Amino acid sequence: MELSVVVPTLNGRDQLGGCLDALAEHVPEAEVVVVNGPSADGTTGMVSERGDVETLVEIADRNVNAARNAGFEAATGDTIALLRFDRVVDESWLDALEAGLESGADVVTGPTRTTLEGIEEPAQSIAGRSVTFCNGENVVFSREAIEALDGFDEYLEVGGSRDASHRLAGLDYEVEWLPELSVHSQYGADGGEPETDRRARYRSLAYQLVKNYGLRPSIVIRSLRDATADAVGAARSVLDGDGRFTSWFGHGRAAIAGLSVGAKDGWRARRRDRSRRRNPNGISARADRVVQRYDWR
Repeated sequence: MELSVVVPTLNGRDQLGGCLDALAEHVPEAEVVVVNGPSADGTTGMVSERGDVETLVEIADRNVNAARNAGFEAATGDTIALLRFDRVVDESWLDALEAGLESGADVVTGPTRTTLEGIEEPAQSIAGRSVTFCNGENVVFSREAIEALDGFDEYLEVGGSRDASHRLAGLDYEVEWLPELSVHSQYGADGGEPETDRRARYRSLAYQLVKNYGLRPSIVIRSLRDATADAVGAARSVLDGDGRFTSWFGHGRAAIAGLSVGAKDGWRARRRDRSRRRNPNGISARADRVVQRYDWR
């Protein structure tokens, strides 16, 4: 196995340093490719001074899926991992990766560990298809699987790994969830991600489902169910005095707008790429966003 690790980053110099230190300690033979968005915190200089990064790719786009695809193109390994810049691989990570690939899986993924309690395989049945969801912070692909996907869909601002999971299932690639393939925040439990823009989140949801499954009644119901559950939670916050009615109203408007635009764009994307990979905005279609490339191999 020739392993490459792609680490997209944006204004995360200090956290990236810890991520790279852990890779050097636990996965010393891996090729490390850092993809740096338009950072303004000295990331380029820090990476350039290290001896454990083979390639640094500078891009002008803040879209994480564009960064992932640029990393895929720069990586040379037959196995390619994606790791978020502020995550640290655990000691068991490499052994779990090797075991998962030896078992025949095409893709292996694992948890971002804050606690070992309650870790379960994130699989769902959607429109008759069994989908095991990848953790975009910590996932490893065979090169064959990446090429079959044509990388990530760069239309998406969020939800790229979930979209890839739908498409992997549609292509009959096996995804294995391994609790031992774990990463963690070097600063401990970090309280999770900041809240994503609701309109972008709903647009991503509708786009993924319509693009991958079409306008089936079950897909429409699933989208509306998720939006309704979110709205109920917001309404409860208003009734409890923790939120405002105007915020709840704005929440609903953002959900409707996001779902409408996402469904429309998802249908267009489905018609543009009728193949099983369902990716009209992948690596083969992308404009070259690389501003600078440093190769120390």
